[in-house]
Amino acid sequence: MSGRRRFLATTLSAWAIAPVTSGSAQTGVPSGSLTKEQRDRMTPGEVLDALRQGNERFRTGKMVSRDYRDQQRSSAAGQFPSAVVLGCIDSRAPAEIIFDAGIGDTFNARIAGNVVNDDLLGSLEFACAVAGAKVLLLFGHTACGAIKGAIDDVEMGNLTGLLARVKPAMTATTFDGAKTSKNAAYVDAVARTNVLLGVDNIRRRSPILADLEKKKSIQIVGGMYDLVTGIVEFLPQG
Repeated sequence: MSGRRRFLATTLSAWAIAPVTSGSAQTGVPSGSLTKEQRDRMTPGEVLDALRQGNERFRTGKMVSRDYRDQQRSSAAGQFPSAVVLGCIDSRAPAEIIFDAGIGDTFNARIAGNVVNDDLLGSLEFACAVAGAKVLLLFGHTACGAIKGAIDDVEMGNLTGLLARVKPAMTATTFDGAKTSKNAAYVDAVARTNVLLGVDNIRRRSPILADLEKKKSIQIVGGMYDLVTGIVEFLPQG
């Protein structure tokens, strides 16, 4: 094992990731939550690798066996998450589970359609600029109800204004075929565009986060979660 791979393996143990044993459905029991020292040793690239590997464990059924009570107790005095994840409120896309993360590993924000508004930007700025998270991941998912609602011009109370934030993704999506909410391929294409626009909005509307990324203190990344396969596709960087 090279020095870099050895360091990465040690670093990832901070995420309570133990080596997977052959034929085992779960890995070793972690002790406690992520510490400041462990988090600070990680680079943004290594945090992103940890997210990828967590999703791989989730989709292959080899998730880490955790003592959540121990993590709850060890994180009570302070938190040092390595990433902040912004996703949709869809009940089938819980970030902590699909990235196989424990208590204290990630900040998690959720809103229908994973849209970006001022309050969420403030939360993301806190997570990265104040609390030290090194990866900001915005991810959407297939068969998104908010995307379908925007396509269908749904109007209902405060939801109307939220769905209006999704509609620019419809205009920006190049698609050959029926542009209706009944066309799953179109819904997913719009969802993908919505993620890319959301990542651009974060950089454009938050000089704080854009500056941290420019300094390579953080990485801002987009992703798409497939409800059928369980795979998170990390989208190409703009």
